[in-house]
Amino acid sequence: MLKKVIRPLVAALGLVLLTQGAARADEADVKKAVEAFVGAPAVESVAKLPYAGLYEVVMKSGELIYTDDKTSFFLDGRLIDTKTRKDVTAARMAQLSSVDFASLPLDHAIKQVRGNGSRVLVTFEDPNCTYCKRLNKELSQMKDVTLYTFLFPILSPDSTEKSRNIWCAKDRAKAWNEWILEAKTPAVAKCDSAAVDRNVALGQKLRINGTPTIFLADGRRLGGYVPAAELEQQLASVAK
Repeated sequence: MLKKVIRPLVAALGLVLLTQGAARADEADVKKAVEAFVGAPAVESVAKLPYAGLYEVVMKSGELIYTDDKTSFFLDGRLIDTKTRKDVTAARMAQLSSVDFASLPLDHAIKQVRGNGSRVLVTFEDPNCTYCKRLNKELSQMKDVTLYTFLFPILSPDSTEKSRNIWCAKDRAKAWNEWILEAKTPAVAKCDSAAVDRNVALGQKLRINGTPTIFLADGRRLGGYVPAAELEQQLASVAK
């Protein structure tokens, strides 16, 4: 929401001049000033950073921007620590996008165990998502992994219908694989499919805006299609 306001000006100026505030401010003052500019209670958190008096502002939309104690500008971009060469923004965004893995309702997902199932991947997928189909071709090559697939129909009414039919199938994993890998349309099936609706609500709460979205056992989020080789590296990093 905020970027719709900021980006056109950032492109021209590199920053946005706002109003002059008090000589000093705390996190609460910065929050109040940002929300006054946006015109809505849109700020999730504000924190002072050890960089030139900058404040980190996290929006409820998941966006991250920087400002000063006077909120005289907004910066929308990467913050790099020149001593450590660390991308501070990327690290913070990774932290913000992670989840409490233990809190995920895995009973609302399609479970598949391959080999000893020692490694765990959670995905949120729309059955009509092209990149989900590509991802599942990669997943089909992986061994010793437990897969939890949350049906997350966000693309069309047909996605919702397919998700309900797959969830209500006698063998959910088989119905999912036959559709996503072989394009075999799932048979019409009826049952209590409220789990699909709950998955959509959960995905919205987790700010999942596209499919596939992948979560590792340590809570890290991977967005979009990821090749099997990269998934193997990510899973190895979890083990370490």
